[in-house]
Amino acid sequence: MKILTSLPPAVDPNLLVGTETWDDAAVYRLTPELALVQTLDIITPLVDDPFIFGQIAAANALSDVYAMGGRPLTAMNILAVEACVDPSIPREILRGAEDKIRESGAIVVGGHSVDDKELKFGLSVTGLVHPDKILRNSLARPGDVLVLTKPIGVGIIATAIKGGAIKPGVLETALKSMTALNREASAAALEFGAHAATDVTGFGLVGHAFEMVRFGKIKARIMADKVPVLSGVRDLIKEGMVPGGTMRNQDHFGPQVRIDSGVSEEQKLILFDPQTSGGLLIAIPVESSRKLIEKLGKNMAVIVGEVTAGKGELEVV
Repeated sequence: MKILTSLPPAVDPNLLVGTETWDDAAVYRLTPELALVQTLDIITPLVDDPFIFGQIAAANALSDVYAMGGRPLTAMNILAVEACVDPSIPREILRGAEDKIRESGAIVVGGHSVDDKELKFGLSVTGLVHPDKILRNSLARPGDVLVLTKPIGVGIIATAIKGGAIKPGVLETALKSMTALNREASAAALEFGAHAATDVTGFGLVGHAFEMVRFGKIKARIMADKVPVLSGVRDLIKEGMVPGGTMRNQDHFGPQVRIDSGVSEEQKLILFDPQTSGGLLIAIPVESSRKLIEKLGKNMAVIVGEVTAGKGELEVV
């Protein structure tokens, strides 16, 4: 969700999660045991293949529901495409999205399209969650560790794709990550008693971690050397494949975060890199984190930081 506006907060006793903490989705209570999770996300193409683009866009939108601990229920397509485009392109985009929606257990119930010179696609997703089992981004506790469930570097790879500088092996690994659902990570977080979670998307790992500490009023430390990075990303940085979003994230969040002098410029670029369909960043007690990692596998879940008492501080070491 993360709508950065000056709109006044909505006031309703059943609105359990609104815009106040820049969380991943809104949550509205229907009954004491049932709440709706609502989100919307739209992106521009990262790849030339329309089917894969649809898969990525769907996984990206579904991720917001998973980040809240929810189960996706229905989805509606949002497509902006030029009227004169080959009809096979939007057809394949919708087919790719439907593939991932079906994998999630949800169903596509409609959508809307507009004539636009720039191709864009996304989904509005509605899910369900128990009101007592919501994974908010603001409830991490001192003593928790931070577990990341996907490697980062997608923004840098997307820039290389657009620049025609991507190698096949690097592309395949990145696509596998972007099209993977966060369903298992969300379920494991709930199973083992995670206190908080968010998905790592446009603000980069540091930006989303900062949201967790800012609204949770705790302190966290990210260990740069522990953060998993997609293959080929470091080589692409040396070739200058750094998106503008990385620099904007660094300009915005950098002054609010303490970064140790030992963190290299390359590491900073990776940590501020905007992600599409990134993994979950989960705050969970140390003992429970071992069970989480065992369940998901060491290749899918890595401890990248820790939480201590504080007042909204984040440091990178």
